[in-house]
Amino acid sequence: MPSALFGLLSALSWGTGDFAGGLASRKVGPYRAVMFAEGIGLFAIIGIVPFFPEAFPDLRSVLWSIAGGMVGTIGLLAFFEAMRRGRLSVVAPLSALLGAVVPVMMGGFMDGLPQPSVFGGVALALVAIVLISREKAPEDEKEKAPYLHIPILAGIAFGLYFVLMHEAGRDFFWGPLIIARTSGMLSIAAYLFMKARGDFSIPSGSWHLLALNGIFDVGGNAFYLLASQAGRMDVSAVLGSLYPGMTVFLAWLILKEKLQPPQWLGILLALVAIVLLTR
Repeated sequence: MPSALFGLLSALSWGTGDFAGGLASRKVGPYRAVMFAEGIGLFAIIGIVPFFPEAFPDLRSVLWSIAGGMVGTIGLLAFFEAMRRGRLSVVAPLSALLGAVVPVMMGGFMDGLPQPSVFGGVALALVAIVLISREKAPEDEKEKAPYLHIPILAGIAFGLYFVLMHEAGRDFFWGPLIIARTSGMLSIAAYLFMKARGDFSIPSGSWHLLALNGIFDVGGNAFYLLASQAGRMDVSAVLGSLYPGMTVFLAWLILKEKLQPPQWLGILLALVAIVLLTR
């Protein structure tokens, strides 16, 4: 139960962060949105750490954390770029599905096959991810340039992030989070400095979105790490990959976007999957 609860909290947090991050990336671009959001999240973690001190991670955890931070950043950049080019109905389910499938496959090798009820919950959750993320295409939408390779890259990167951070957080918690976000933020900063001539300007009216993205994204990372420490990595990753549900819900609540019947069915299947995964 603790693992499932943390996994659900990671989905809620990531979904909220992605909603804010998607809006922010339209104003400041994906690179600046991810970099500043990671920086804000990093400072939030640093402010909490003194109240929950722990030993500095060993070299193994440091290396896993650096790899996880850089891979996760690549996934976020690809995810926001894919959202800029295409529809959420394509980008979200494809990236979320691959992000869940990769750790499920790895979890089968590392921890063995799950119980039948858990296996059924995983299958229902994957179907729910697809249905929840569907949206009706505009009738006047013109043919766009191929972009499916971008959400595929995002999904694979997210899945690898789940695996890498699970390994990094076996014996540590705060250290992997700090190291991962630092490596990701610095890699984007280096890119902007070399390729974009160090343009780090942010338009006014965007900082609140960046702050929400940063805080909720790091919250999702923290809850996922807690979930993977308390239970199976694959179950934690699948529950965390339900994040499109929260993004779609916020779009319905705040932006007044209408939910299609398949999305309501996806929400129902997600609830059933959650019951199976938490038994």
